[in-house]
Amino acid sequence: MSGFFGIVSKRPCITDLFYGIDYHSHLGTSSGGICTFDGDIFHRSIHSLKGSYFRTKFDDELGKFLGNSGIGIISDTDAQPIVVNSHLGKFAIVTVAKITNLRQLEQECLDNKQHFAELSHGDTNPTELVALLITQGKDFVDGIQNVYRKVRGSVSMLILTDDGIIAARDFWGRTPIVIGKNDTGYVVASESHSYINIDYSTEHYVGPGEIVRVTENGVSRLLAPNDKMQICSFLWIYYGFPASDYENINVEEMRYRGGFAMGKMDDVEADYVAPIPDSGIGMAIGYSHATSIPYTRSVVKYTPTWSRSFMPVNQEQREHVAKMKLIPNHSLLKDKRVIFCDDSIVRGTQLRDNVKMLYDYGAKEVHIRISCPPLLFGCNFLNFSASKNELELITRRCINEMEGDSTKNLELYSDASTKQYADLVEMLRKHIGVDTLKFNTLENVCHAIGLPKCQMCTHCFDGSSYGDK
Repeated sequence: MSGFFGIVSKRPCITDLFYGIDYHSHLGTSSGGICTFDGDIFHRSIHSLKGSYFRTKFDDELGKFLGNSGIGIISDTDAQPIVVNSHLGKFAIVTVAKITNLRQLEQECLDNKQHFAELSHGDTNPTELVALLITQGKDFVDGIQNVYRKVRGSVSMLILTDDGIIAARDFWGRTPIVIGKNDTGYVVASESHSYINIDYSTEHYVGPGEIVRVTENGVSRLLAPNDKMQICSFLWIYYGFPASDYENINVEEMRYRGGFAMGKMDDVEADYVAPIPDSGIGMAIGYSHATSIPYTRSVVKYTPTWSRSFMPVNQEQREHVAKMKLIPNHSLLKDKRVIFCDDSIVRGTQLRDNVKMLYDYGAKEVHIRISCPPLLFGCNFLNFSASKNELELITRRCINEMEGDSTKNLELYSDASTKQYADLVEMLRKHIGVDTLKFNTLENVCHAIGLPKCQMCTHCFDGSSYGDK
């Protein structure tokens, strides 16, 4: 996924910048980067985070980051920030982006006699590509609009200049940007929880396609937001940290409301309801309150060292992380009928292995409740996972088995009122090996978030997105 953080202050910024970036560590494990500006020089450093954490990589060099303004990122894709010298002046840039037409745009830049200097894993760095597209404009706003016109996928960005930070949210608002304020200046972040402990409070949610300039003295709008939005609904379901707000809607409250709504529609009998941590916790509490079935933590996550399991690019590593980070409590599982709440099913292997573990530890019955509808479509707009094709989705493999074609009747399989949907859920239940399996409805998800469906991207559930260029 990736998450960025920036600051413009009346005092040296590195301490707040360092901790603000670190609070985005749940969004990436590939690399981390910091860049500050002291009025003359950009001070930049990038480190790989593979096998380590952001804090451990930058602790020893914080003294070199001089200046009152800076940006940084936890990236799950390319090495960032990029520092550029162009006709627009010198600037540093970080992006949260997925560019599906990267090869086409790369060739256009080469044909335009531009070049790429900062290869990422031997390939074109997407953030540098965005920087080159910006420099094709007559000014920053024109250049960012050039990015909006040309990129298929999504791009949100922070640009550090000699006159503060320019923040530009993805044209369709698929990923968020929020601005915080205190007496010393302003911060700009992907996640609103990232500045709570450094004493900033939310000032402004940047709108879809909106461009703003942030200085120590205030926020000025350079381009008004679009009147349409397609913010990723999966931010609330899975990616988001529980204390974060998107569009002024809290992640944990959304998960609670979704679980409560699902509990009201369910009739299974059980001894208790439990979460698959962490993103299943809010849902399980809401489900428990709706059904009056007690809430118990019979599976806990060992948090100190294990990353989120979608991050490793190797499937064997993903499965290993998924297994090792969850520890079952034998005393609470033995001879119990348990409802487990989880955020989603992608490939199915992790949940299947977790379920086997629950039965092995003595669970009498296991009932799985998923906080969203079945994932039927790969994401074209965010780096949702390391999936390379839609047949990596267990739903598509099941449809392929039933229909002989993984693309057949998808509109029926995404409709919870159809026989095809019921057949799909039953096949998934058998594959995972549980007593019962149910998914939340798209209507419940939209209601729990609290935005009109037309303002959210639900493409992974129903294949819809009017923002697909």
